[in-house]
Amino acid sequence: MKTLVIIPSRLSATRLPGKPLLKINGLSMITHVFKKAVEANIGEVVIATEDQEIIDDVKKNGGQAVLTDKSHKTGTDRIFEAFEKINSSNIDLIMNLQGDEPLMNVEDIRHLNSQMIKNNSNLGTLASKISDKTFYENQNVVKVATKENLDNTNFPEAINFMRKSIERSENIYHHLGIYCYKKDTLKKFVSYKQSINEKNDKLEQLRALDNSIKINVALAKSSPIGVDTKEDFVAIKKIMEYKS
Repeated sequence: MKTLVIIPSRLSATRLPGKPLLKINGLSMITHVFKKAVEANIGEVVIATEDQEIIDDVKKNGGQAVLTDKSHKTGTDRIFEAFEKINSSNIDLIMNLQGDEPLMNVEDIRHLNSQMIKNNSNLGTLASKISDKTFYENQNVVKVATKENLDNTNFPEAINFMRKSIERSENIYHHLGIYCYKKDTLKKFVSYKQSINEKNDKLEQLRALDNSIKINVALAKSSPIGVDTKEDFVAIKKIMEYKS
């Protein structure tokens, strides 16, 4: 099966405007993510963006990018437009990576891709074990409840995704915003209107569950820090500059 990786990115993030082009070790954050995706070596990698500046930056650093409409409500709608603009007739799976997670684990990307192929799943995502108990109360941390305990070999179904504060319990994990879709499932997903649960919780994966699209969950080795605020960016910059 052939996979295409699409990374949605835009400059108008509310909490940290201009985020994708912030520099770490002389390269923009979006270019770091692009390079990670290329390193995973699961398929061609494309950035989907509404901003010409992002396209220029990515191309200057050897990547490829597609200009998309400014009116998209979600990242998934953006990646679907990019997918349609690319000659994609021979693509089976579309992997959607987040443009603000430059520390994502390459092994985790490969693991999700191989579980999708092995299980012939329609839609898959990643979650990691919760080691910090404050995550259960933190509404910025998305949690996923699964039908069974996650391990390195299985790919169980998600029962629910939530932001709200919850009790610590068995099959609750930290959800990572990485998705892999079968081509037809992505098309079906974007054809549905945003669901009430999706709007209330600001979680687009609930649109899938609300329309009876099953989501399977693979265990990730690590929980990358996403960059939502200035503080997140400073923390990631320190880690990445120290590593290099």
